[in-house]
Amino acid sequence: MSTAAIPGAPLPVRTPGSRARGRHRRPERPEIRTGSPALVLAVPATAGPESRSVVEELLSIVRSEHAGVQAAVGYLPADGAGDGGSEDRTVAELLAAAAEAGLPTPVVVPLVPGPHGFLTGLHALAAEYGATVTDALGPHPLLAEAVHVRLSEAGLARADRARLFAIATAADGVVLTTVGGEDAAAAAGITGVLLAARLAVPVVAAALDVPGSVAGAVNHLKETGSERPALAPLVIGPEADSELLATAAEETGCPSAAPLGAYPTVGQLIASTYLAALPTPSAEELAEAEAEAATAGAGEGSRRAHAAAQGPVEG
Repeated sequence: MSTAAIPGAPLPVRTPGSRARGRHRRPERPEIRTGSPALVLAVPATAGPESRSVVEELLSIVRSEHAGVQAAVGYLPADGAGDGGSEDRTVAELLAAAAEAGLPTPVVVPLVPGPHGFLTGLHALAAEYGATVTDALGPHPLLAEAVHVRLSEAGLARADRARLFAIATAADGVVLTTVGGEDAAAAAGITGVLLAARLAVPVVAAALDVPGSVAGAVNHLKETGSERPALAPLVIGPEADSELLATAAEETGCPSAAPLGAYPTVGQLIASTYLAALPTPSAEELAEAEAEAATAGAGEGSRRAHAAAQGPVEG
């Protein structure tokens, strides 16, 4: 498939194009059909170097997994007039551009692992354009995997429970920290159960933006026998102030893993969340897609047969 950009519109149009050929070509995903709505990744932060680096890498993962997906990033509006020459767009600007260009209404995927304050405004905005806003990315086993990896990278957990060697700095209790208030902490508790199963240590969830929540969780672990509790952010990055993470570690005296950032499973979750929100194809559309694939396959087979019949080219 190829893409053609509409002048002045940041969301590209997906149009039919030539199929990649060769036995090793990457198969196109049948779920993403011609004319499917674009994916708008809603970032709960204004555009900046830190947020851009995480978001751009995540979109790279999404596009590598699903070559046919058209994706754009929507940030929160910046205070003041902003930079008129910037290519960064807000979610409102992207939805308006799609409507003006007559494109299908995009699917909006919020870049948060659970409940967050910006979701209320995002749903209200999407309702103005009739856009679909998916659920948050968590709770999900893939998030538990990402947290586990970040802990192991920090030397706070074994990378694999099957390995028997000891890690002197390994935590014997984990506080899963998130943002979004008590609702976010409650939702994070589900991912915490999955993480506890992976680590074989107790895991409790706490909200970074609720005073005393993280300290209380650390004290709870210590009271129940943990001697080396650690903090594990269930935070992708843009949705949380980095000072909250640093302050929590300083006030509790606990080591902390890094935020999830652009860990590959986060990109996979974005893609699967988007795909799940796409309209279900009709029987006719499925038959048409299968016929197109069969025709393309027959053409490729005919080409190979013709080449084989010609025999080797003599120099």
